[in-house]
Amino acid sequence: MEKLPDNSIRSICVYCGSSPGHDPAFMESATALGKSIGEAGLRLVYGGGDHGLMGAVARATLDAQGQVLGIIPEFLKQYEHSTEGVDIDDIQLEIVPDMHTRKHAMFEHADAFVALPGGIGTLEELVEILTWAQLERHQKPVVLLNVNDFWTPYFELMQHMEDAGFLHNAERAKPLVYTDAAEIVPALQAI
Repeated sequence: MEKLPDNSIRSICVYCGSSPGHDPAFMESATALGKSIGEAGLRLVYGGGDHGLMGAVARATLDAQGQVLGIIPEFLKQYEHSTEGVDIDDIQLEIVPDMHTRKHAMFEHADAFVALPGGIGTLEELVEILTWAQLERHQKPVVLLNVNDFWTPYFELMQHMEDAGFLHNAERAKPLVYTDAAEIVPALQAI
């Protein structure tokens, strides 16, 4: 099990949608989080896309003089990454063969994880990283940004699973929760 020494957050993996979503607050939160990461001198690790929330968080990190590592499978490159939006020369882009390799590489490069609103892929990444925490494969912090109650149905489902007796060591699978993106980086740095 990997445990980081205190105050050792150097990079933050952000899971989020490759679409902007319908609520403008989603894009605003992605931009605010990226700005906070960059201003803190941290590195963003993300899925390598330049569209939607992915592109917003990466651009904001770069605009705030932060470093960005995008990890993307070859087959997704044509859908999620183009030469528009994020300047490919400004990010380190790692091309991997498949989704499993992508998720493992993101895990290896990150000291903490933040989930913004997103779709099935975002949910799958979040659940996997929390499963690994529950199984004591890591103790890295996991944060949910609950913008306008986006993640509230997820919390209800997790409580239902716990009440039904299906979550073992449920306390290990509970992320930190914030509603304001500006609070996340300072909170992670204080851990």
